[in-house]
Amino acid sequence: MEVTSRLLVVLCFATIYITTIETRSILPDSTDLLLNNSPQDEEGKLIDNNVNSYRHRLEHSTDIQTLRWALRKLNADELCEFCDIMVPVIRILIATNQTEHFDSVLMFVCNEYKKIDVDVCVGAVHLYKNSVLEIIAMSPLNNKGLCALAFKCESQFDFPLLKWNVTLPNKPKPTPRPPQPPTAGSPTLTVLHLSDIHVDFAYKPGSIADCPDPLCCRAGQPIANQTGAGFWGDFRNCDIPFWTVEALLKRIVEVEKIDFIYYTGDLPPHNVWNQSRDEQLYSINTINQLLVTLFPNKTFYSAVGNHEAAPCNMFPTPSVRTDNITWLYQSLADNWIKLGLPADTRDSIVRGAFYTVIVRPGLRLISLNMNYCAEDNFWLFINSTDPLNQLQWMVDWLQYAEDHGEKVHIIGHHPPSSCLAAFSWNYYKVVNRYENTIAGQFFGHVHSDEFTVFYDEIDQKRAVSVAYIGPSVTTFSNLNPGYRIFTIDGDYSNSSYWALDHRTVIMNLTETNIQNTTIFHEEYNARNAYEMKNLFPNDWSEFLERLQNNIDGPLMKLVVQNHRKSVAYECNHNCRRALLCKLKSARSEDPHACDSIPPF
Repeated sequence: MEVTSRLLVVLCFATIYITTIETRSILPDSTDLLLNNSPQDEEGKLIDNNVNSYRHRLEHSTDIQTLRWALRKLNADELCEFCDIMVPVIRILIATNQTEHFDSVLMFVCNEYKKIDVDVCVGAVHLYKNSVLEIIAMSPLNNKGLCALAFKCESQFDFPLLKWNVTLPNKPKPTPRPPQPPTAGSPTLTVLHLSDIHVDFAYKPGSIADCPDPLCCRAGQPIANQTGAGFWGDFRNCDIPFWTVEALLKRIVEVEKIDFIYYTGDLPPHNVWNQSRDEQLYSINTINQLLVTLFPNKTFYSAVGNHEAAPCNMFPTPSVRTDNITWLYQSLADNWIKLGLPADTRDSIVRGAFYTVIVRPGLRLISLNMNYCAEDNFWLFINSTDPLNQLQWMVDWLQYAEDHGEKVHIIGHHPPSSCLAAFSWNYYKVVNRYENTIAGQFFGHVHSDEFTVFYDEIDQKRAVSVAYIGPSVTTFSNLNPGYRIFTIDGDYSNSSYWALDHRTVIMNLTETNIQNTTIFHEEYNARNAYEMKNLFPNDWSEFLERLQNNIDGPLMKLVVQNHRKSVAYECNHNCRRALLCKLKSARSEDPHACDSIPPF
């Protein structure tokens, strides 16, 4: 019974992003009651409802590092076995219309756990309960399929409903033409990449920064021997205050000479248990108005993040009749056009928050709504097969670009490696097919500094593309605020529009709080720091080879340091190997992406 009790506790805590876990028993004999009593047993029904609601709220976690920390003591097989038991029970309860006790049971648990803020628990219940029940009821996946998606219990490819293929045009792939360095002195473009701002408008300097809630630095007074939230921000579970974001953006305006901005989503804070549509729209409107004011003559090419939705992560597909996301997409269309997009992008933004536009002569931008591939958008449990035909739409535009001699940059929030497996592998296939056309990929979401390399599907040692995953503006969690500047080949006839270099700037939060003035550092310049001749796919592949040939060496140490935006971080051999594997894995559930990395 100890394992089941621990599971109940951890599932409840993790689903609402609690970072302090106490393996305290509640409903200690729940498994026995579940297995030994009939479905008509009222107590058994209550327990079943309780556990299943916890399990599904777990699926909405947006902080995978916190989630893994929360589950560190659990055996994966135990968790999957638990899931296999719970899913069929809750489906029976739904089918027999026996879910009326969900609220009372969940409220009981919210009040029983003294280390959980009741408002956090109650808020999470109210936000997600109805969606969870509808998803379970409507999903065509069998019980094992749901568990496979929820907890990676089995490969997604083992379930036919999760497998699908994008259709490529019946045109032969042109002979690959790897990018070449431009002639010395050729014109360049300077592109700012901003991502994951996560402004917390309720940030309170001096408040408790080490709290049991998902998001801290908002209330209370620290106890003796504990420091309160810093004025400019805090490394603990806190988002960034508005005035710090304003200072960072003003610094960019003052010192950076930029041509345009890639802006890849996540504006609201991480208080995901009590957000409303009005609060999300306030974040979106306020931050975007600040950008319009500070960058009046610059165009922002925007993408939508998972935190813009309410509830967080939940982007209904067209088959969902009880909920829609039009309220968000209409606001995004208004804001993005104010930030410089042409008016003719409105229709596709309102339809699905994706669009295409010409950035410069010969350079097309495709902005994707990656929430329709994201593992945390559980409306995809109902239909995960490219529900808005967005990937097929992208293929059509890539073919158009190929036919008309255009280069393409792709932006989005979630990197494709974090997508559901079928989308991720299809995206990879599309990148392979259009390697001559796609000159850059730019994503966010992970908050840390990463990249992933794409390889030819036939010659798996030949790199064909690279996706840059930019650092976050927010401090959440344990990160310095940062932004990135790309130097892009262009703007001239027949430009390749490939990234030639990038540099990352961070605000040193410790020094800033001590001196009470914002202090920025040039963290690193990619070509200089990594001793790379160019930043083309083959160069990044060779860089990965150097790293894996000396995983414990100084170069990998530097990568780890930059990965965490220069915040001290203990990373042993296994940690370094895991990070290197991540950089090589552009597809989710790719069992062989890291075979070449030495195991020891």
